Amino acid sequence: MNKLKIGLIGCGGMMNHHMNGVLTFDDVEVVAVADTRPERAEAMKERTGAKRSYLSHKDFFTGEDKLDAVYIAVEPTAHDQIEETCIERNWPFMVEKPMTLDMAQGKAIAEAVTKKGLVTAVGFQDRYLDIVARMKQELADMKVGMVYGTWIGGVPQVWWWMRRATCGGQLLEQNIHLVDLLRYFFGEATSVYAQNGQGLVNPSEFAHREDLPTYDTDDFSSALITFENGLIANLMSGCFVTGQGAPVRNGLTIVGRDKSLDYELRRHLTIHTATEARKIDRIVDQSVTHDRAFLDAVRKGDPTAVLSPYADAYKTLLLADAANRSMETGQVIKL
Repeated sequence: MNKLKIGLIGCGGMMNHHMNGVLTFDDVEVVAVADTRPERAEAMKERTGAKRSYLSHKDFFTGEDKLDAVYIAVEPTAHDQIEETCIERNWPFMVEKPMTLDMAQGKAIAEAVTKKGLVTAVGFQDRYLDIVARMKQELADMKVGMVYGTWIGGVPQVWWWMRRATCGGQLLEQNIHLVDLLRYFFGEATSVYAQNGQGLVNPSEFAHREDLPTYDTDDFSSALITFENGLIANLMSGCFVTGQGAPVRNGLTIVGRDKSLDYELRRHLTIHTATEARKIDRIVDQSVTHDRAFLDAVRKGDPTAVLSPYADAYKTLLLADAANRSMETGQVIKL
């Protein structure tokens, strides 16, 4: 079997996370990598055995002409003609979330990949969890009355997270995973109303880090999402807990008339009924499964074989962006 030749753009933490799985696949070869930081590009080149490394995606596209797929893991505001160039060359791509903070760009890319029938994937890895698949099965016969979810943690100390203008806020940057699961389970939303706040995190906490800009991201938010089927979900986000803070149970709780589902983020699912509480632990590594599914789809040329293609992921991005617009305006945003 011929090996798939792939290239990597962005060699930070998330790309290294993807490579934990990809480098175990015997039918894949990393041939080129790119990162604006030379030490990261060289480290990834050494780790993957890539033949070439570049210091920008523009140099990457100039130097490479024969790739089977591209992995893209750059910060939200750095998507400067990366996906568009892949589309022009008919190169399938996997891109990390959030794919962009420019909704017009996202729409254009979604339309272009759909028109071309290009294989794409977005990093909504939780769709590939075995316990998420079980939740889909359980929901088939549930009459759901209430849904609420949380993703609360500390402040990731990377430069683009510190500013709302470069990360999009915690709901859009991180809790977008739960936004996506809500869509995956319940379909499309019709409206969202959200509020946020600050004051728990003092920007001076990061004064010792000369490499970080002044912090101005919201500390916490709550979003009320109404779906086409009438369901209302409450999604709470926060990035203010200190290293000494008490651990928080993150995930989704879905309450029905006869049973309830308690999903603890990427750990386990508990199915509650009147007579028992059945706990099911996660077994699969959802990230590895996600990467394998994408690369298998590339080999087959089948865009429908991916659970999180770009055009669908764009709808999740739009919903998260609508929540942000609600926070900014104080208004209910209709979708």
